[in-house]
Amino acid sequence: MKLRLQIVLFILFSLFSLHLEAKTFTYWQVHQMPKSVEKDYYIWRLLSQKDTTAQEARNIILEATALNKKLKTVYKTKTGLDAKLPKLTVRKGPVDNSWRARSKANKHFKHGISLMKQGKPKQASGYFDVARRSYKKRYDVDKSLFWLYLSTKNTAYIKALRKSHHINIYTLMAADTMNAKYPKTITESLWKSKTSGFDIKDPIQWAKVKHQMKAGCNLDDLANEHKSQECIGVYTYLKAKASNFTESYFPMPYRDAMKDMPKERQALIYAIARQESRFVPASVSRSFALGMMQFMPFLIKHIAKQKGEDIDLDMMFDPYKAIEYADYHLDYLTKYLHHPLFVAYAYNGGIGFTRRYIKNNRHFRKGPYEPYMSMEMMNNEQAREYGKKVLANYIIYMNKLGVPTRIFPLLKVLATPSETDTFRK
Repeated sequence: MKLRLQIVLFILFSLFSLHLEAKTFTYWQVHQMPKSVEKDYYIWRLLSQKDTTAQEARNIILEATALNKKLKTVYKTKTGLDAKLPKLTVRKGPVDNSWRARSKANKHFKHGISLMKQGKPKQASGYFDVARRSYKKRYDVDKSLFWLYLSTKNTAYIKALRKSHHINIYTLMAADTMNAKYPKTITESLWKSKTSGFDIKDPIQWAKVKHQMKAGCNLDDLANEHKSQECIGVYTYLKAKASNFTESYFPMPYRDAMKDMPKERQALIYAIARQESRFVPASVSRSFALGMMQFMPFLIKHIAKQKGEDIDLDMMFDPYKAIEYADYHLDYLTKYLHHPLFVAYAYNGGIGFTRRYIKNNRHFRKGPYEPYMSMEMMNNEQAREYGKKVLANYIIYMNKLGVPTRIFPLLKVLATPSETDTFRK
């Protein structure tokens, strides 16, 4: 009898615990949140609740900053109407035409790549040079300089790359070309453990920090307010932004969560987290990718089901949970992909997309300008640039973890399927 009672109490406790994980929100809770992408996420959560009325839905949708597919779908389900936001009065000011310059530069760069494929490097170099002079962002300039070197073999372009403050695959390749040290990075060890009054797991508190940034406050002062081990993602992001990203911060938080992982896995998680969120635990993207590792809700639910867990989406704002789920997901990806570049492609664009791209006989095979050509030819711009940036991060973190790693050996094996994946033969 006593055993039966214990079993009943255990079942009731388990059910109660699962119920606690299913967070709910009231209209007034969401209404009081500052306008932000983080609030948009909670608007979506509110509209997804059965007890939210159609009238509450019609009112709260007007407080969104933007409408993504998730918001449009759940609003249509709740009200039967198409979601629309009120038109904002746009204040007249200086017209930002920077996108025009970048669009022009992109066209010249792509034409240069096309000419390289045709075996016309001399003609291509002219287009790469126009791109270099048109681009504004240092990363894009570095990319153009590297291809100027490939098309001309003029080491002056490599020397120019060595002067770049930006850490990317192009500056790392320039260092390897000259047998030089990699650029300087910053990994601070902070003595203070926590920042009083700041909850790193609360997206709305992170939204308030972003509002302070937009309001023009001193970024160094704001960074110092969050200078603690717990807030290292917020702190280093603000410090990097204060320097206009001329200083390269590579923090290494949550070491205790990774102590039993191989160094390669630790470096990969760090590399992805830095690119996804700059280690800000409460990050929310426009598409509602969540947390430090930026998991989409459908993937969170899939992994939770695989692990036999019943969790609330907000648990992804716990960096330790995010690392746990990232490790689990990477176990799946690395069954098929053994190279950090390909794993990064799959993490961003999906494993199916990655499989199709690398199985195409035109990609990552031996040939002129490979593997650089295959790394530039990917039509999915987001996955293409993401992969390159994660690869650079990975190399930096491998070295920080005590595993000497250079970029050229990693690039050399990309045309050797036995060392990179299980999809190609």
